[in-house]
Amino acid sequence: MRLHAYFRSSTSYRLRIALELKSLPYDLAAVDLRTGAQKGDDFTARNPFASVPMLEADGRDRVQSMAILEWLDEAYPDNPLLPPDIEGRYTARELAYAIATEIHALNNLQVLKYLQNELGHTQEAVDTWYHHWLARTLGPVEYRLAKIGTGDFLFERPSLFEIVLLPQIFNARKLAYDMSRHPHMERIEAACLALPAFQRAHPDNQPDSPEYSGSKGD
Repeated sequence: MRLHAYFRSSTSYRLRIALELKSLPYDLAAVDLRTGAQKGDDFTARNPFASVPMLEADGRDRVQSMAILEWLDEAYPDNPLLPPDIEGRYTARELAYAIATEIHALNNLQVLKYLQNELGHTQEAVDTWYHHWLARTLGPVEYRLAKIGTGDFLFERPSLFEIVLLPQIFNARKLAYDMSRHPHMERIEAACLALPAFQRAHPDNQPDSPEYSGSKGD
């Protein structure tokens, strides 16, 4: 497998976590979003969405992170990303898709740049937008977690939910969002970041990151 990704992309981060949790080896091909590499003719000929991640696997270029995650679990069933029971799978999907569709779709880099560059909003206004949509969905997710009564993870071990949650928290902290209002998520975050798979997948441990020290974690 070959993963075309950008170190700070939250959707790329999702795929790295999943590949690490499933112990699937992969090569990394860095795509620098800062220079618009994803919009080049060679890349868009393979991925017309001009986005990352793109996963070369089983003779096909695969795009759209949530579709890839579901495909990975079907194609490589060892170390599943979803629990065995139908209600558990529903719960993981409900919370993961809430974050992926309600937060990421509104708060991704393309939207934030459009608000600032094309529509002329100040950075303060863009930050207000970002925090509003975070709170609107993370609040209900936190409520769900409190009702479920989670431990370190949503279930016994990390699932699709944690794979989507951790990159979103990483982005939220970068933009100074107060995560202390979501103690269940903070507990899950801490438990995940203690695991080698999440450490290896972390943006700071990617070769294209300015923070990269030559180590992929423990």
